[in-house]
Amino acid sequence: MSLLIVGSIALDTVRTPFGVVEDALGGAAVYASCAASFFTDVSVAGVAGRDFPSRHTDFLSSRGIDISGLEITEGQTFRWSGRYDFDLNQAHTLDTQLNVFADFRPDLGPAQRRASHVFLANMDPDIQLHILDQLEQPELVACDTMNFWIDGKPEALKRVISRSDILFINDAEARQLCNTSSLIKAARELHDTGLRAVVIKKGEHGSLMLCDEGFFAAPSYPLEEVRDPTGAGDSFAGGFMGYLVSEGDCGVDSLRCAVICGSVVASYNVEDFSLERMKQLDRNDIAARFNEFRHLSTFESPGALLSVSLE
Repeated sequence: MSLLIVGSIALDTVRTPFGVVEDALGGAAVYASCAASFFTDVSVAGVAGRDFPSRHTDFLSSRGIDISGLEITEGQTFRWSGRYDFDLNQAHTLDTQLNVFADFRPDLGPAQRRASHVFLANMDPDIQLHILDQLEQPELVACDTMNFWIDGKPEALKRVISRSDILFINDAEARQLCNTSSLIKAARELHDTGLRAVVIKKGEHGSLMLCDEGFFAAPSYPLEEVRDPTGAGDSFAGGFMGYLVSEGDCGVDSLRCAVICGSVVASYNVEDFSLERMKQLDRNDIAARFNEFRHLSTFESPGALLSVSLE
């Protein structure tokens, strides 16, 4: 089993009410790869400029991530600058510089083409299709997207979804894509396209999944302090996919546990800026919070089931 993750490699400048970081390690592929690496071996495909610090590639390698598919080319690394107010669910983009990512069109190596599991992080759906065309026989393909592509390239995005097994999407994007205020209707409509599972990310309100066996809802972990939510959705997807690969199974029980594993890693990620919190984690931390999640949603009736009869 192998997991290939393709997406952005970035240097982020982020301001929240709790601090500021400049040119910090970021990007969808980075967050997802680091999250997945707690569960399985990961190969990443992305592009960075000559300004990308070697300490970041060293860190990725130290996590056991195969970075042979990380291209270092002439030019500047993709940069994103944003701020969050006390409503940390809402990012305010201040500046986006695609730089070398603007011309990203990866040619996968032989091992990456044979990957059994693939996560296509948020990026141009035409690039996602280019990657799909190179895969030999993947067992499971998952994709992510954003409102920019829903508006700008809806037909290409639909083709990506039709060739995927799992879709990660946030609540606002699901409503936009399906033109409905109901997340339940949106999930059903997307699932009816042939997806194995639709996973709707709801930020601090948890997540909602619809798979062939029905709905599954999970809370977010109750944190007293959130410092930086950047990369939370990508960490969620990475943890989700990493767990599925480690299990070698895509049954309903594995899918439900994958939601919790994704939630666990994302909950740790938001406790500090960039990847700083994830750098301190080990499998014991993941297991401990996984068990806490189980207790969050477990309850028993203290007595006989009450019933109300109308007379």
